[in-house]
This record gives sequence, structure tokens and C-alpha cells, in this order.
Amino acid sequence: MRDELLNETLFFTIGQARTILARWVEDYDTERPRSSLGYATPAAFAAELEKQRAGLTPPVALPALMRDNTPRPLVAAG
Repeated sequence: MRDELLNETLFFTIGQARTILARWVEDYDTERPRSSLGYATPAAFAAELEKQRAGLTPPVALPALMRDNTPRPLVAAG
């Protein structure tokens, strides 16, 4: 943000700064590809997750099995 926006923009009012920053954040959060998402945009990645949830494509992994967390008494070792 600093390199792309703040160092290159002169803001004249707080309102103008808020508007420009909000537009930049919206673009960054939805339209820019991320290497951590396989170079997909966050919006495209989220859409793919929704498809998986709807059952259109199989999930990557099965859900984790639940452990039995029933409390048990400690046994004294002799």
C-alpha cells in the first residue's frame, strides 16, 4: 500500500483519502492474484470454495475424525 498508493498520492482532505484508500483496498482484496491462492484472485478462489461446498466438485480432503474426549480417571502406577 505504501509503495503503490501512499508514497504516490497527495490527499487534500480526510474524506478524499478515505475514498481513495477504500477503492484501493477493495481492488487489492478482490481483484489481485495471490501466489498463496495459486495465482487466483481472492474472488475466484472464494467462488471455487463455494462450488466445493455445494458438492459440484469433490473436496480436497475428508473432514477430520473426532476424538473421544471423555474424561477418564487416572490410574496410579505402582
